[in-house]
Amino acid sequence: MNMTTGVETLLDRVDVEAVADALADQGWVVLPALLPLDQVRELRKQAQAQWDAGEFHAAGIGRGQELNVNESIRTDQVQWLERAASGALADYQHFIEDLRQNLNRLLYLGLFEFEAHFAVYPPGAFYKRHLDNFRGTSARLVTAVLYLNEDWRESDCGQLRFYTDGSDGGEYIDIFPHAGTLVLFRSARFWHEVMPARRERFSMTGWLRERGNTF
Repeated sequence: MNMTTGVETLLDRVDVEAVADALADQGWVVLPALLPLDQVRELRKQAQAQWDAGEFHAAGIGRGQELNVNESIRTDQVQWLERAASGALADYQHFIEDLRQNLNRLLYLGLFEFEAHFAVYPPGAFYKRHLDNFRGTSARLVTAVLYLNEDWRESDCGQLRFYTDGSDGGEYIDIFPHAGTLVLFRSARFWHEVMPARRERFSMTGWLRERGNTF
């Protein structure tokens, strides 16, 4: 609880030290139903409106001049996000900033900034097994995936297949994209993939990055 305002913040819903311990020890953590449903709905409405307006574009591999759209690897669509002044997106960005500062305090990670986009997977879309750093870089240190899908059933598929042993195709868990769930993991360490979904699947995917080391 924010003692100054008396209003619960997203950070109040998280045991930050437990999150830091999980990232330090096993390298990943899942926080079910972190985001309240009203905020999930607001973010989904915003993403849906941009999707319906044709503002998303085909996601690629790499960045800048190295960007390559390869539909044999991924078929999702993305819309990159700017800093929000108010609303659910601003609340989430404030939470991520608070988390960044706490992780730096507890783990000395040198996290400097956050970049994020909305992502939509139309029915049948996928993203094959990959790591979250571009070739030749290691700027992305912690991945944060927030799901925006109400009433998601396992029969809808679209799960994040997360390889927990850090190998390219070893032991894994399946994480279904339920509304408000946040997944955090060390970006350069864990292979993962998005399995094809049977209905539209929305998320906000972002990365806490170190300073520099970009194209």
